[in-house]
Amino acid sequence: MSAVERVVVVVPARDEELLLGRCLARVRRAADRLAAERAAAGEPPVRVGVVVALDSCTDGSAGIAAAAGAVVVAGAWGTAGGARAAAATTADAVRGTWIASTDADSAVPAHWLTGHVAAAERGAELLLGTVEPDPRDLPAAVLSRWHARHRLEEDHPHAHAANLGVRADVYAACGGFPALPHGEESALAAAARARGHVVVATDRVRVRTSGRATGRVPHGFAGYLRALAAGTGPMTAGDGG
Repeated sequence: MSAVERVVVVVPARDEELLLGRCLARVRRAADRLAAERAAAGEPPVRVGVVVALDSCTDGSAGIAAAAGAVVVAGAWGTAGGARAAAATTADAVRGTWIASTDADSAVPAHWLTGHVAAAERGAELLLGTVEPDPRDLPAAVLSRWHARHRLEEDHPHAHAANLGVRADVYAACGGFPALPHGEESALAAAARARGHVVVATDRVRVRTSGRATGRVPHGFAGYLRALAAGTGPMTAGDGG
């Protein structure tokens, strides 16, 4: 086991002014809870920073991120993997740093960072958390199809960049998030497993994400939901997101 001294939360965004504020507020709530619980337990504090990677944004996302106190990096990466990797470059590749990844259209639970840090300090080197679409965004039939294809349980088989954590040194050793339009989380997890790192899949820090049908990247989570709505989604999800 190794203590976590710093958490860097990475959030890629492309024209997400409608949802980014909620995302960052939920991350701040999770950081405040982590600080309070560690203080109450007499444990050393963990510094938490948030980095938002603005990918070709033309809306008000930059102002929202800055107002929330996030570090902002801007570019034109053109892929979710490229933007996520750009945000992660701010994390020093040392064992005491944990990279926690989510998405601008997602809302993390209050215990999200507490759970990530606890898993890391129990020996997890890469954590794969679960996500579920916001039921308010989907017809009941589509939501039912989604749940039929996902195992929201421990040792699940899924990978979602909206709920992933990794030790910064392991992230660097595995080559980081590849600049892919989707599936960067699966590629990173596969690289970590191939190198023999401890990969933990858990449902204890489940994240709720947007169930919108129009996403920001092709073949991502929104595309998968569209396929489910059309009755053409695969039995095993291409998690994407």
